[in-house]
Amino acid sequence: MTPTTTISVENVPLATGTVALVTMAGTDGRPATLGPRSIAALEEALTACATRVHDGEITAVALTGTPGCFAAGADLRAVGSMARVEDARAVAEAGHRIVTLLRDLPSFALLSGLALGGGLELALACRYRVAAADAAPLGLPETSLGLVPGWGGCYLLPRLVGPEAALQVIVDNPARQRTLDAQRALDLGLVDSVQRGGEDFRDGALAWVTEVLSGAIDPVRSDHTSDAAAWEQAVSARQQLVARRAEGGAPAPQRALELVAAARTASRAEGFAAEDLALTELIMSDQLRAGLYAFGLTRSRARRPAGAPPEELARPVRRVGLLGAGLMASQLAVLLARTLRVPVVMRDLDDDRAAAGLRHVHEQVARLERSGRLDEARAEELRARVTATADLSELAGCDLVVEAVFEELAVKQRVFAEVEPVVGPDCVLATNTSALSVTEMAAGLAHPERVVGLHFFNPVAQMPLVEVIRTPHTSEAAYATAFAVAAGARKSAIACQDAPGFVVNRVLVRMLGDVLGTLEEGTEVSVADRALRPMGLPMGPFQLLQLVGPAVAMHVLDELRRTLGDRYPHSPGLERMVADGERFTVDERPSAASAVREDLDRFFGSRPLPEPLDADGVLERVRRALAQEVRLLLDDGVVADARDVDLAMVLGAGWPLHNGGITPYLDRTGTSEAVTGRRFLEPGVATLP
Repeated sequence: MTPTTTISVENVPLATGTVALVTMAGTDGRPATLGPRSIAALEEALTACATRVHDGEITAVALTGTPGCFAAGADLRAVGSMARVEDARAVAEAGHRIVTLLRDLPSFALLSGLALGGGLELALACRYRVAAADAAPLGLPETSLGLVPGWGGCYLLPRLVGPEAALQVIVDNPARQRTLDAQRALDLGLVDSVQRGGEDFRDGALAWVTEVLSGAIDPVRSDHTSDAAAWEQAVSARQQLVARRAEGGAPAPQRALELVAAARTASRAEGFAAEDLALTELIMSDQLRAGLYAFGLTRSRARRPAGAPPEELARPVRRVGLLGAGLMASQLAVLLARTLRVPVVMRDLDDDRAAAGLRHVHEQVARLERSGRLDEARAEELRARVTATADLSELAGCDLVVEAVFEELAVKQRVFAEVEPVVGPDCVLATNTSALSVTEMAAGLAHPERVVGLHFFNPVAQMPLVEVIRTPHTSEAAYATAFAVAAGARKSAIACQDAPGFVVNRVLVRMLGDVLGTLEEGTEVSVADRALRPMGLPMGPFQLLQLVGPAVAMHVLDELRRTLGDRYPHSPGLERMVADGERFTVDERPSAASAVREDLDRFFGSRPLPEPLDADGVLERVRRALAQEVRLLLDDGVVADARDVDLAMVLGAGWPLHNGGITPYLDRTGTSEAVTGRRFLEPGVATLP
């Protein structure tokens, strides 16, 4: 097998003596990664450099990468293929041997570009660090993948920058999918200097190295271990949060917090030994394999949707129309005008509604401008691309028309019937419905083959998924155009057949319906509220109910019960909440004893059982319901593969990577086989081999 990363050593003469420049370079245009072969090669090169320093041949070692990339971290494919504890421990220990070599040498990290995970840890191991001004992203994302920074990161970083800043990088940022740039790394003290990027970086960085070696520059180092109170405060501020995440099946943040907590008083050998143990145990966990499986889906399947038609069949989209000018339509208008860079016209029933929609657009553009994501010129250009009207004829020149009106089938049928004779024969008609039948929507049209579902999730700017739905009549050209629009809007798409609720809402509403069903049977709201925490979901069932609103939840639940049957249970309590106009808020803080008000119990209990389900019973019921629904969804051919269900739940509902989305979790808990008689995925796909 050809190695994906090569290690080379170059002697660079400086005024202060010769420096060995060790370069990590990816092959075939790929970023440098750290797998067993590249780790061994790097250790061999650094061991030789240590001998040369001892013999006086060189004065220092400088570790760098190629322009734009220092090192992208561990080779996740190699990690995911490890089947033996011995192999996992060997990787952990080899990383620490390299870190120790760098730590004990006069060493410099020349951060030429992105440095993530183990790549950034190699930089931390060096005595001094200089970064290119354009070096980004920089970070330690391991806890989001189910690992810890186990090559010295949990020990060295808090001692370098202090525990609060270190935990922002190790625990907080990965949870928010944030990283650092070179300037922010300099502000934190993670790097000592920032030099001009691009082709000038190497010369500027080596000039800085010369000044450090000559004593002209002496980077300041603070003793952060002396402030026990600051250390305790930084750790304790995160204990409840990471404990909640561990309860939800994600142990890595808690393990990282424990390592950082111990780093203040531990010796280097003790700190590295603790990292070895944590890294080995996490590598050999099903949660990591599920996380790597889901991470792989978001990087591969999301970019090449299974079931999409050939791209060349897509029709060009030069102008977009939107039926409706409400909040959803205005979000779509900004997204499509900004990403496709085409004129977008919103149409609503009267001038007042159209004007209100345009105001919503301008408010969104103003927020983008205030945040720095758009400069003044681009903001003005974006505003000019979006217009609003009450005149249906202004949609005549559109290549794509998306309806975003009230979620009522008759209303959607009517607006499609009105617009069809106005637009040209090649115009694609798309619906943003979240649950209704696209087939029924197109049934009365002269050309139902032009109709496709294009379900964006709310909030449109943030949610990365689009469900692209075809009916039995949808043409390949219309379907391909919908995928092209999703890709042009920088969204990930999954191919769905027309079915009630499609994927995400079908699964979410089944979950919510069964939770509400337990309330009708006498389970207390506070019990049901905490029951699903072991699933690690981004929001509990009542937070979901708060987000969509009781009225919308009832509407969708009723629609799915009408089309899919009584496994979507009737909830008189939800009806009473809607009738009473009940509004409630959910306290999702880890310290909250109960996230919802217990007085909500008064709405439920219409069919009480002698022994209502406890939290474990609610969890088991929901797991079994989800296993049944996913199997039915696959048997119905809504999507082609369980991988599409997992991708949809990760990107469309934020379900956790460490559970692999949904099917690896159901397989791992034994629910899949108990309910359906078989697993969704083969053993080893998202679990240990």
